[in-house]
Amino acid sequence: MQDAIDKTHQLDWQQAADELHSKGYAQVSSVLSKLQCQQLIERYDAPNGYRKTVVMERYRFGLGEYKYFDYPLPDLVQTLRECLYPYLAPIANLWMRQLNIEKQFPPTLQALQAECQANHQLKPTPLILKYGQGGFNTLHQDLYGDIYFPLQIAIFLNEPGIDFSGGEFVLTQQAPRAQSKAIVLQPRLGDMMVFTTNFRPVKGARGYYRASMRHGVSEVISGSRHTLGIIFHDAVS
Repeated sequence: MQDAIDKTHQLDWQQAADELHSKGYAQVSSVLSKLQCQQLIERYDAPNGYRKTVVMERYRFGLGEYKYFDYPLPDLVQTLRECLYPYLAPIANLWMRQLNIEKQFPPTLQALQAECQANHQLKPTPLILKYGQGGFNTLHQDLYGDIYFPLQIAIFLNEPGIDFSGGEFVLTQQAPRAQSKAIVLQPRLGDMMVFTTNFRPVKGARGYYRASMRHGVSEVISGSRHTLGIIFHDAVS
């Protein structure tokens, strides 16, 4: 896992922070290799290692399927979760201060997990999602409990235009007393998207205000699309 650790430390975190502050999301290229992406896709059908499978149409979440990893997480997923969190915590804490929210997040993932455990949030939330032709994911937020970290990760495991068509990553931003803004993105294989879990601060004439954001996936026109999702807080048991 040393290559994943080295890659995480080598990322341009200042640029990512600037994008998160200005837009509520940041796209980072080539975080995982093609081989790492393929290995994650291949383990999707493994009989063990998952705590829950969700068929989206059953709950009107969309059309497709996703699986939550169980503890212990796969080495790559655990490494990414632990290494990415310390870079994101200062950004999250600045957002809380800008919005005059008293909450501050600890510097390590282990400390955040201790907070989750004290709130009976014990279930792991990293997941892998799979869409075939016609698949989509409705706009939503991944909160899972009263303790939630305001940033999360999606890493894209297939190449658009080759492995699938359609299936764009969609974000919407809702400003007070205004219509929602739609953001449509098509990251490439191995790219990472960092985005807000719930809301982000936006500077207005009277200081910062909350802009709520949701995310989803547009309809896959052809092929197959997989995504690794890394959420840092755990879910209620």
